[in-house]
Amino acid sequence: MKYMFTYDLMESLRNTNQWLGASARALGAYPAMSVLANPGIELMKAWGSVTSRTFSRMVAKPDWGIPTVTGPDGRDNTVRINTIVEKPFGNLIHFMVPGREERPRRVLLVAPMSGHYATLLRKTVISLLPDCEVYVTDWKNARDIPVSVGHFDIEDYTLYLVEFMKALGPRTHMIAICQPVPLALAATAWLAEHAPESQPCSLTLIGGPVDPDANPTEVTDFGRRVTMGQLEHLIIQQVGFKYPGVGRMVYPGLLQLASFISMNAMTHAEAFRDQIFRMARGETGDHDKHNTFYDEYLAVMDMTAEFYLSTVERIFKGREIARNAFEIGGQKVDFGRITSVAVMSVEGEEDDISAPGQCRAALDLLTGVPDDCKAWHVEPGAGHYGIFAGKSWRNNIRPLVLNFIDSSCADPAPRRARSRPRAVA
Repeated sequence: MKYMFTYDLMESLRNTNQWLGASARALGAYPAMSVLANPGIELMKAWGSVTSRTFSRMVAKPDWGIPTVTGPDGRDNTVRINTIVEKPFGNLIHFMVPGREERPRRVLLVAPMSGHYATLLRKTVISLLPDCEVYVTDWKNARDIPVSVGHFDIEDYTLYLVEFMKALGPRTHMIAICQPVPLALAATAWLAEHAPESQPCSLTLIGGPVDPDANPTEVTDFGRRVTMGQLEHLIIQQVGFKYPGVGRMVYPGLLQLASFISMNAMTHAEAFRDQIFRMARGETGDHDKHNTFYDEYLAVMDMTAEFYLSTVERIFKGREIARNAFEIGGQKVDFGRITSVAVMSVEGEEDDISAPGQCRAALDLLTGVPDDCKAWHVEPGAGHYGIFAGKSWRNNIRPLVLNFIDSSCADPAPRRARSRPRAVA
């Protein structure tokens, strides 16, 4: 599979479907078609519109779309995105609100690199902006990065987080979501040993695979069933001539998207069928619920082959984080070095990607952190997406996280240990 041919074949199929949809939409909108007065024409046009939009959004990076934030006086303030640190594989960006007094809470949102852009956290950013200075790791699409730039694996990812934290300085609160949870933990341990003045004040870990074996899911079982050789042969492809990263070995975003969709194929099929009929009846809008969700869900990015393979081999198969055996450049990262960072674990009761227990395992690794400085929360009835962007996040988890941040600032020194980490209800 490691050929440009397979990569270009997928892109050709996507492009062809986009063209077929656009053609059907244009044909159905042709004035002469209205003479036929056939409901099938409206269905064809609706199918074309939905199909064209579906396949075109797969290669377009979504815009953050956060023009304003409401201030305490009820007035809207503009939001500007500034790049604080620019790196080949990802930038550190700041959502600055000009004219607003700087918020005391400085939050670094560590976005996942798992096939989607950092804009997946748009709702998370919007919910935090009124109360926090928000910084985000904005990862770049591997297909757009020339081979000459070099490689990027999980060790490089961790060192990027270290550099971002050093740029932000002390009194920063790190919130890692999904895939980067174990690497954010490693970055904190690295800082604790090599640059303790740059450690985060608090670390919130949301739905990440610290110990995949703590509560296996379909995702972790797949990692167990397939050998690294099979994985590399089946899914790693070479970027074609269409993109600046021509020749780079990647795990294509389109393959990752196919994997995501296959987990709930019937649900997605029904959603698109219903959208076609709604459009034929004139009941849809450019920013309706369906389009708002799928504009983000279908926008995928390629990961470097070495990042994806090292994640599977070292995080899922080797369980290096769970065993406290993770190394960077041959030097062990010891989680026991973390002593003054308050740590909170958040999980969703119905999370089928990172099941309850996988993220909480981080608390057991932090032997140097007093139990009184640890907390965990399991959100009843919440799935994976809901714990950082849905109603569960807005109504329950966000207030808990902000309270935890404030409590860690109020008393950053280690407090008297209790018999076990406190549960946050």
